[in-house]
Amino acid sequence: MKSSTLRDPRESEGSASRELVVVAKESIASEVLSIRLRRVDGGRLPDWTPGAHIDVILPNGITRQYSLCGDPADSVEYRIAVLREPAGGGGSRFIHDVLGVGDRVGLGGPRNNFGLVPSESFTFIAGGIGITPILPMVHAAEALGARWRLLYLGRDISTMALTDEIAGGRGQVTVHPASERGPMPLADWIGGYDETTKLYACGPARLLESVDDITRTWRTGWVRTERFTARSFSAPPRNDSFQVQVFGTDITVGVDPGTSVTDALRSVGVDILMSCSRGVCGTCETVVVDGEPDHRDSILSDAEQAACNSFFPCVSRSRSDRLVIAV
Repeated sequence: MKSSTLRDPRESEGSASRELVVVAKESIASEVLSIRLRRVDGGRLPDWTPGAHIDVILPNGITRQYSLCGDPADSVEYRIAVLREPAGGGGSRFIHDVLGVGDRVGLGGPRNNFGLVPSESFTFIAGGIGITPILPMVHAAEALGARWRLLYLGRDISTMALTDEIAGGRGQVTVHPASERGPMPLADWIGGYDETTKLYACGPARLLESVDDITRTWRTGWVRTERFTARSFSAPPRNDSFQVQVFGTDITVGVDPGTSVTDALRSVGVDILMSCSRGVCGTCETVVVDGEPDHRDSILSDAEQAACNSFFPCVSRSRSDRLVIAV
């Protein structure tokens, strides 16, 4: 039997949904809004750590995940930054065009799949709106007295939010708008592997794929990335049926091709809390007691996937004929 724990118990007290009110809404870059949220009763919000995100449950029923980009020491207010995504599912359009100060939204979380691990030195890479989880990490590194450097990439300086909050301190900041400076020689900027330095990156898929390629030979755990969109996989998922058993019960359910584990479990009365249904947000992380998952999420590192301690049943399947999980 595996010994497993769910990711990030530090924010577990915030896992239940609650209601927040919008207290401020302002433009901070082209097509980017800053949204500040407080509890309706003005009370204390759940604690969070750099890299954390929340579920924002909008009045129109859409739920979206946004990284917290304020001050973790501020116990009464959360800040998020929202990029308008015309090709998205409507969440950002609603926030930009409809949501106003005084309106209420639901809250899920906070959760952290991208936590900052202490190190002597940090390299941070942010692309576009990917600056949002990186900014609190930069401030934390500065507070820890660690060496750090930040590369902030964007299409145009007018689209790059929060640039006024990353200058100063002991770190080295490179702001690189492509419209002014052309392509960034990313491999040259990253340089070689340094065992004293951990790298954190967040941004568009192409940027993160480049980071992965450049750092492929680095030590496991020294590079962490966070994706806002689901990762693409070269190999298709296993398309065979398999069994899922709920540990400590007599519940076993068959999962057919084309059916998710969460849907199969729901059919026998087992509901797993979930949000994005794309393996991106981390809400449905579930302990694996026995068996080998076929990981299809965009959260776990290669080492975490190989450990088979947990999986995300909204998208992942099973390589073994039987998977035993704890819910």
